[in-house]
Amino acid sequence: MAMPDFLVIGAPKAGSTALHVALHRHPQIYMSATKEPKFFLTDGPPPSKGGPGDAKTYREHVWRRDDYEALFDPAPPGTRRGESTTLYLGTPAAHRRIAAAVPEARLVAILRDPVDRAHSNWTHLFSAGLEPESDFLKACSLEPERLAKGWAPFWGYTTLGRYGEQLTSLFDHFPRDQVLVLTYRELRNDPAATLDRICAHIGVETGIVTEIPSENVTAAVSPSPVNQALRRVLRTGSGIGDRLARVLPDAARERVSGTTTRLLQREQRRRLPLTPEQHAALVPAFDEDIRRLESLLGRSFDHWRDPNNALRPPLEHAGQFGTGYRSIDRPVAGRT
Repeated sequence: MAMPDFLVIGAPKAGSTALHVALHRHPQIYMSATKEPKFFLTDGPPPSKGGPGDAKTYREHVWRRDDYEALFDPAPPGTRRGESTTLYLGTPAAHRRIAAAVPEARLVAILRDPVDRAHSNWTHLFSAGLEPESDFLKACSLEPERLAKGWAPFWGYTTLGRYGEQLTSLFDHFPRDQVLVLTYRELRNDPAATLDRICAHIGVETGIVTEIPSENVTAAVSPSPVNQALRRVLRTGSGIGDRLARVLPDAARERVSGTTTRLLQREQRRRLPLTPEQHAALVPAFDEDIRRLESLLGRSFDHWRDPNNALRPPLEHAGQFGTGYRSIDRPVAGRT
C-alpha cells in the first residue's frame, strides 16, 4: 500500500503549485504527478454538477482508493511521498478523512492575506472565463447563494480565507507538531529559509531546494467583444455554453473548452491589483476570524487589516521566483 507521508493542504492561491514543483526537485521527495488529486474531499464519487466549470473539475477527482495509491507507486524507495490539494485545509470533513487514513502524515498549510487570496481566486476564475461577475466585491456578495446551490468550494472566495476556523478543525484531528503553518509572504520573501523549514518538517535534508518557481500565474483578460464571446462559450448559464453542453460529448466539450481558454488568455496581461478600497470593504468579513487565528497561533496578523497590505512588494533580499536548486553530495535511493 502506497500512501502519502505528507500533504500540502492549502490554502488555494497561496503558492501551493509553485511549492509542489519546488519540492518535486528535491531528490529525497516524490510529489504525485497529479497535483490536486482531491482524494480526501469526498467519501466516494464527487458531485456531477455545480457552478461553471465544476463538472470538469469533478471528473478530475481521484476518488477511488486504488487510483489514489497508484499515484505514489512510482516513488523511489526511501523517498518521502507527498501530494498537494489546496481545498483540504478549508474542508473540515477532509481533516477527519486524512486523520483516519494517514494519521502520522505531516501537513503543510500556507496562509495568505484572506482578502488578497479572495481577489486572486476571483481573478483566476474570471480570467478562465468562468466567473460571470466582473465586479470583485459583488462576486463575493454572491458567494452564499452560489454555495447553497451546490457550486464547488473553489467559488468560496471568503469562505476559503477563514483560516482560524479551518485550523481549529484541523487541530482537533492532528497534534500541532504535525502541522507546519506558513504564510505566502514568508514563501515569497525568504524562499530558501522557508523551504528549509518545510523540508525539516517533512524529514528530508535541508539546503537542497532554494527557490520557488513561477507557476500558475493568472493572466488578466480584457473586456473586448471577442473575449466576451469566448466567455459565453465557456459558461453554463449562457445560451452558447448550454447548447454545447447538450450536443457535445464530454471529451469534445473539454477540447473546445481548453482551446477557448487558451484563446481567452492569449493576451497575458498582468492582473489588476486589489485596490486599498476593495481591501478595506472586505476585511470586516474576516476580522473576527483573524482574531481567532491570532489567538490560535499566538502571533499577530494585523498587517492583513491594512488596506495597502496586498500592494507591498516582496522584500528586496528575496530571490525571484526562479529555477535554482543545488545537487546533494550523496546519492539517494532510486534517484540519479
